[in-house]
Amino acid sequence: MILDHITSRFAGRGRSPSANGLSRRSFLQAGAAAGGGLMLSLSLPFANGEAEAADADGFAPNAFIRIEGDGQIVLTMPYVEMGQGTYTSIPMLIAEELEVDLKQVQLEHAPPNEKLYGNPLIGGVQATGNSNAIRAAWQPLRQAGAIARTMLVSAAAKRWNVDPTSCRPQSGEVFHAPTGRRIKYGELAADAARLPVPENVALKQPKDFKVIGTPAKRLDAPAKVNGTAVYGIDVRPPGVKVATLAQSPVFGGRVKNVDDAAAKAVKGVRQIVRLDDAVAVVAEHMGAAKKGMAALVIEWDDGPHAKLDTDDILHELERATQNPGAVAQNIGDIDRGMASAATKVEATYQVPFLAHATMEPMNCTVHVRKDGCEVWVGNQVLARAQAAAAKTAGLPLDKVVVHNHLIGGGFGRRLEIDGVIRAVEIAKHVDGPVKVVWTREEDIQHDMYRPCFFDRISAGLDEKGKPVAWNHRFAGSSIIARWLPPAFNNGLDPDTTEGAIDLTYALPNLRVEYLRVEPPGIPTAFWRSVGPSHNVFVTESFMDELAAAAKQDPVAYRRALLDKAPRAEAVLKLAAEKAGWGQPLPKGIGRGVSIQFVFGTYMAQVAEVEVSRDGAVRVRRVVCAVDCGTVINPDTVRAQIQSAIIFGVTAALYGEITLKDGRVEQTNFDTYQILRMNEAPAIEVHIVQSPESPGGMGEAGTSLIAPAVTNAIFAATGKRLRKLPIDTTALKQRA
Repeated sequence: MILDHITSRFAGRGRSPSANGLSRRSFLQAGAAAGGGLMLSLSLPFANGEAEAADADGFAPNAFIRIEGDGQIVLTMPYVEMGQGTYTSIPMLIAEELEVDLKQVQLEHAPPNEKLYGNPLIGGVQATGNSNAIRAAWQPLRQAGAIARTMLVSAAAKRWNVDPTSCRPQSGEVFHAPTGRRIKYGELAADAARLPVPENVALKQPKDFKVIGTPAKRLDAPAKVNGTAVYGIDVRPPGVKVATLAQSPVFGGRVKNVDDAAAKAVKGVRQIVRLDDAVAVVAEHMGAAKKGMAALVIEWDDGPHAKLDTDDILHELERATQNPGAVAQNIGDIDRGMASAATKVEATYQVPFLAHATMEPMNCTVHVRKDGCEVWVGNQVLARAQAAAAKTAGLPLDKVVVHNHLIGGGFGRRLEIDGVIRAVEIAKHVDGPVKVVWTREEDIQHDMYRPCFFDRISAGLDEKGKPVAWNHRFAGSSIIARWLPPAFNNGLDPDTTEGAIDLTYALPNLRVEYLRVEPPGIPTAFWRSVGPSHNVFVTESFMDELAAAAKQDPVAYRRALLDKAPRAEAVLKLAAEKAGWGQPLPKGIGRGVSIQFVFGTYMAQVAEVEVSRDGAVRVRRVVCAVDCGTVINPDTVRAQIQSAIIFGVTAALYGEITLKDGRVEQTNFDTYQILRMNEAPAIEVHIVQSPESPGGMGEAGTSLIAPAVTNAIFAATGKRLRKLPIDTTALKQRA
């Protein structure tokens, strides 16, 4: 979705692929691997089916497959593992076409190198995000596997001097049925490397899949369970010291004065590093660093944002929406549609800043030497991390080595490189490697936040209650304008508008406008489900308002608008049936529904919510139906949806970052609350079998749950909530 839009801006030189896949010449090259074996170099587009990953200079590989002499198959991919299952699902694509056991396929971290691993369709950024790893890999990796399989079979046939059609691949071997001869792939890899790459190969049909579509066990699970998995925070190079830091409590502030005498007296503290806007305590271990930090006396110059409050920002957004914005989508004649309406419905909505609060707090280990710099980190944009480290250290790019590690929660936070910059700034003052670990307080109060937004939305209904006009205008920060400037054009941001445009509903007259308004001094960044995390809450809440105004059932009202979107209607129907829609519920309990098409995936959710007399809200049950195209690993699909729903319920009930006197008021999980185990709803996931190409799964569940919950609250109480997080005081019943 967002990157489907972005890639179209960079795809001018490419041509659209056929339904059978990419042109082989621009897609793959083969040769001998170092030490013998077969090496396949291939180009992955960033979003499935957009354009070829070829540039003006010809073939530009960004993924590599090695079939080694011992039969091991190793993928070097431009994606990272942060809990989403990429390092299992992507190997499944290769295992399927190569006819090997999944355990024979390993996926390794790609080093930072945008020339090799960058995506030419989005300006060469090497990134993992937007729920698109499987979407991008689906066709090319299966083709690569099929080509490798064909070459290995040809190598065996040539060695045996038989017709290749009499040979078949089987469990990592080539088998010759007439004679019963077998030979392992590893023994054939070097011979296969010398053969020409076939022009056309047949991919397996879904009916023949043995791996794809099965509930494969996560390949990274054993190491994560037994503790051998290495995350960024686990790294311990010889002689490493540990540092923690205090940054200016006001964004844009500076250090005015530091009294570090007491801190230096703390046992284990080795040195104090003072920067322009931060102070770090370097110690033998984290305990000493934290004690040293507590002993510091820091006087801050708060700078230009010392009086900034959240209300000031929201008022600015509200004022902005009183003026026209850039038109993101225009269908029909909105003015004529409104003029003909029998009923008009208007509302305003707002959503807050949100922190990421990843389980693994921000950290980065750095060793700066005179002639080089070494970095250990878990990051979603590794090449950007390398470039930032080089610039901060004042070194050439080739003098910076970055080791990427497993990520203990990304949610978009590690699409940023501010933590790497800060660690290098500190490490420049330290002799030897230093691991910089942010406390949870620093993590929450110096995050880069999901933007807050203010929305004005209105609709006109005909005599039967059907919408004849839909007008949506909203204001907020543009992350893309900073993160990928070429993708921000004519005042529009495809990330910020996703979920507000291209709705699944048949609306004859529609206009969506966006106004970019950047909050002063507050850094904003991608947050799990990005634009849709805001837009779907607004559009699906408002669609419920229209159903109420028309005095119609919310599910029936939506289905009547989905006659041209059969996949959307199918998931809505399935979710409603499985949730028991229409069946009676006790007083104080309601069901709410929402649907969406984002990240290439159709999804519907029904939330069952209980509201007590004192206004407390409990999400009891969530039923989700999903059509994400062809399913690679159904266990991963369910796990992603379950975690996304928990993440989204947390935001709906508790998520809010507020500022007073320029300072973030939330500090830790006591004030930035996370859904607890005893609060978690029962979650049911129903997967629709589909022959379509895979959609994204990492984020879709998050954006859909908030409106399902607030719509359920309306069903239970008759009170419409248009602001997040949910204000429980507004739900209290009078005695």
